[in-house]
Amino acid sequence: MIKQAIIPLAGLGTRLLPLTSVFPKELLPINGKPGIEYILDECIEAGVEEIIFIISKKKEMIRRYFNNDTFYKLIIKKKKDPRIIKEYKKILFFKKKIKFVYQNKPMGTGDAVLKTKKFIKNNYFLMLLPDDLIIKKNCSKEMIKIHKKFKGSVMASMKVEKNNVDRWGIYAIAKNLDKLNFKIADVIEKPNTKDAPSNNAIIGRYILPKKIFHYLKNQKKGKGNEIHITDAIRRMILDQNLFIGHKFKGNYLDCGSMNGYINSGIEISKL
Repeated sequence: MIKQAIIPLAGLGTRLLPLTSVFPKELLPINGKPGIEYILDECIEAGVEEIIFIISKKKEMIRRYFNNDTFYKLIIKKKKDPRIIKEYKKILFFKKKIKFVYQNKPMGTGDAVLKTKKFIKNNYFLMLLPDDLIIKKNCSKEMIKIHKKFKGSVMASMKVEKNNVDRWGIYAIAKNLDKLNFKIADVIEKPNTKDAPSNNAIIGRYILPKKIFHYLKNQKKGKGNEIHITDAIRRMILDQNLFIGHKFKGNYLDCGSMNGYINSGIEISKL
């Protein structure tokens, strides 16, 4: 069973400057609701019981957002506003499920995942990247079903434009398992157009095995002088570990760029 999820939140969000110069991108409102709450809702609906946030000291505001009890209690005592009471109860619900881990040096997603090693209890766990919103269908819930069926790791997949493959981790497909799922033969982090084995890209949803920590311990730095989770996954695939690409049915929104962030609010407002 997948009962834990990790969410890397230590990135500085430079693509959303100047908004993120003082405010964490994950707390920026999307249609009146902090972006991180869409990710939390997805986790809870998928049956996740514990969520590990990986933050840095520069993003303590995220921790304060979920631990601002004194403020809420004073406001509620004065106003007794039903909307505020509802919001506070929701935050308390999330708070009970969240743990915080720190990554104070920006050394990549692989390094962030490694910080959670001592907290992961079961053989597999879920990882979600907060810049990637998937609406209209719970991608995590569907991936958990695929994991149960094939007994392996699962990563979300979407076709991207061939001239944009250098933004993504790109799959080489070994064989199709059914209409929506395929066995992965290889994955390459941000290849150039000529070297890309396909235009099937990793989107920020992963079901990963606990033994990936063994690979991350001695993972060398890759592109951008960072430790990439994709590079560790590639080594696992080459060691014959089963990884499945899942072509999700929901609508993908990139809320990590300014245009994407604006568009995310517009698209969610239509739901």
